[in-house]
Amino acid sequence: MKKTLSLILLLFMAGFVAVACSAPAEVVEVTRVVEGDAVPVEVTREVVTTETETVTETVTETVTVVETVVVDPTSEEEANRTGGWLDTIIFVEEPNQDSAIARLAAGDIDMFADDIGGQAAVQAISDAGNITAVTQYGLYDEIFFNNGVCADENVLNPFNNRAIREAMNWAIDRDFVADELYGGLAVPKYTTISEAGADRGRYAAAIRSIEAKYAYDFDRANEIIAAEMEGLGAELVDGKWNWAGEPVTLIFLIRIEDTRLEIGNYVANQLEEMGFTIERVERTSGELSPLWISSDPAECQWNLYTGAWSQTAISRSDTDNFDFFYTPRGVPWPSWQVYEPTDEFDALSLRLFNNDYADLAERGALMEEILPLAGEFSTRVWVTSRTTLVPYSDEVAVTTDLAAGVSGAAIWAKTVRFIDEVGGSMTIALPSVFTEPWNPIGGSNWVFDNMVKRAIGENGLYTDPNTGIGIPVRIESAEVVVQEGFPASVSPSSDWITLSFEPEIVVPDDAWAGWDAVNQTFLTAADVYTETQTAVFKSTVTYPADLFDTITWHDGSPLSPADFVMGMIITFDLGNPDSPYYDESLAPDLAQFLSAFKGTRIVSTDPLTIEYYADNAQLDAENVVVTWWPTYDFADGAWHNMALMLSGEANGGFAFTPDKAEANEIERTNMIAGPSLDVFAAELAAATESGFIPYAATLGDYISADEAAARYANLSEFARRYGHYYLGTNVYFLSGVFPVEGQAILTRYEPHPDPANRFAGFAAPAIAEVEVDGPGRVTIGDEAAFDVFIDVFDGPYAADDIGSVTYLLFDATGAQVEAGEATVVEDGLWEVVLSADTTAALEEGSNRLEVVVVSNLVALPSLGEYQFVTAP
Repeated sequence: MKKTLSLILLLFMAGFVAVACSAPAEVVEVTRVVEGDAVPVEVTREVVTTETETVTETVTETVTVVETVVVDPTSEEEANRTGGWLDTIIFVEEPNQDSAIARLAAGDIDMFADDIGGQAAVQAISDAGNITAVTQYGLYDEIFFNNGVCADENVLNPFNNRAIREAMNWAIDRDFVADELYGGLAVPKYTTISEAGADRGRYAAAIRSIEAKYAYDFDRANEIIAAEMEGLGAELVDGKWNWAGEPVTLIFLIRIEDTRLEIGNYVANQLEEMGFTIERVERTSGELSPLWISSDPAECQWNLYTGAWSQTAISRSDTDNFDFFYTPRGVPWPSWQVYEPTDEFDALSLRLFNNDYADLAERGALMEEILPLAGEFSTRVWVTSRTTLVPYSDEVAVTTDLAAGVSGAAIWAKTVRFIDEVGGSMTIALPSVFTEPWNPIGGSNWVFDNMVKRAIGENGLYTDPNTGIGIPVRIESAEVVVQEGFPASVSPSSDWITLSFEPEIVVPDDAWAGWDAVNQTFLTAADVYTETQTAVFKSTVTYPADLFDTITWHDGSPLSPADFVMGMIITFDLGNPDSPYYDESLAPDLAQFLSAFKGTRIVSTDPLTIEYYADNAQLDAENVVVTWWPTYDFADGAWHNMALMLSGEANGGFAFTPDKAEANEIERTNMIAGPSLDVFAAELAAATESGFIPYAATLGDYISADEAAARYANLSEFARRYGHYYLGTNVYFLSGVFPVEGQAILTRYEPHPDPANRFAGFAAPAIAEVEVDGPGRVTIGDEAAFDVFIDVFDGPYAADDIGSVTYLLFDATGAQVEAGEATVVEDGLWEVVLSADTTAALEEGSNRLEVVVVSNLVALPSLGEYQFVTAP
């Protein structure tokens, strides 16, 4: 008997779910008949025979297919949405993590964009039942020292003494901090090398040697510090250090928002045991930042600070960290400008910053040479690297970065949304909002402020949140040419970039290679150099043909080539003594830049195409690309709001950097709040009246009088509406500034051209799980083999996706006796073989085998460990 059935085909579109980063919305079924002949098919159907039993039967039927199409009522809105998924984002201040978790559980906030630490907080997240948490690996703690000499001769700052700073490495029990204060959610940190980065795996052996050198030894620390204090003329009286007849009092700035409160008090206790008198200043980030960032170190308003740093991406290379953390070239803050590295360290640091090496072997030698010098210099003592959680509502979806979490990730604002809706308002809590003034050159570098700024501004390139490799945002394509021999490579998935090698890369004579600050014009390579120059690499970026038609600043002004040229000029000008805007604290930045720069050239403005020549190539070609996108070190800047800041600087109304502001007793430039707004208003009125074009001898070729007038009019109206002068080009703009209340409001920028789902497809990070197994007892003088099992997502890790598997062998005394590479057996299985000669050199006792696995899919090394006994 034949029957005609209506076969219902439910079409669930997995691609839609992946792109939209949301669960399927409520659906409507629309039935339509697919015309054609009836065909025989096998149909598996479920027939409910009772309330508790379901029988599945398969029959062959001849059917006329009737297709039920699932129509998602939000799919059209999803597909057509541009810019941000949300309508508004409200940032509120919440300095206490326990309160933040309670507010999340109650639905009062939707995200706490800071890390959560401690077993109690982790348990509270689990108990809430409505909180999602992602792991963040790129946060690390330090004890930061005032390196300066006190102007008051009756006040001693012991941390101006290099030996005392180094001795503090032995005074801190990092294992205690990681295990007890963080409850195991941290690991000891001894070097500036990022735990969430590629160099952690490359230089595991060198890092381990530093860890062994600075293993906790309080007695040694106390002995060294006592000898140095006596050498400085201090005297120990009744167990307390005295100087000029008064106790040596150390002002310790201790953050209270997180575990740094406990870290600070622990270190304070250690110092008190050594004989120091401690003044514990326990405050929030906003209350302490004017002291350690802006004050003159010679005023000695502080001696130590419980600092912490957050990576903004997985680190592909840490060669620049030494220059940032140990030289005045790091940031233009007073606390950095007193650094006095040795000539040896300074030269090594600059070479590594510029990647001035012939191959990976020379790079490794330079890193191994500078690591112990950094420990001896110790502008700060590294304490722990955290493995922490970032909590948010289970109704929220957002792309997070392995190292940067949410707050440090460039991509967060382009992906954050509520799972089941388009639009809406999201409330995000931060420990601090508007911590420091906002300006592009010397403004706030706080991760909390930068999170808000990343939603407002964008870059030509972002970094992949799992690998740290560059991905295009605004540029269309790039070409990188590298000098033959330099070990650069490109990822197979990077289809937007081409990499080639040439024996010689010549800098064109017409490339801009210098700057005449008096006449305010660029100097060409022919002007600057007496002979033809070559470079280690050449980067060429090409922007989309419609860039200047589709991208606008948030005041409505179209992006233009002048915005790019302004950034080029600022790079050369502010650190030049001949500039009317000269800032002494920016001179080291300029010197650092010029140490590798060779030239740049705007090849075309339609489409915008820019070449860049320099010697500081990178291992990853994607990360060597120079876009000149108008985002500065600390904020975004259009040429017209930069013009107001420059004229305000020249007129003495405010200054970009804390160093210059402090020296001249004027305001630090703040684009969003405070007395700076009056300066902005006055400069805008003057610029509008005069048609002011900064650096007119150069920028005048890119800006017409009509454009200048239109831009100033746009900015005036924007400032009238929103009360500030901060502009970006990203998917949200700053629509509300409330510094006293600690609140910021972002609103979706409707003209943004990008589809909202453009960056919604990142997969979960393929972090390797490592287990080491082998003999528990090894006979001294016999070969010993150990298995290294490497899994991912509950399956074996493909050998082709593994970059390296390195082993380190430690003997019964804890000394590192061998390092080498494991060999692959099959997917998910590698082998470490210790030769008979190796085991013959081991003493009787317990030994430790450590394994470091580096994946090609994520730049986060995974560690494994195995203990075995050696005996005759």
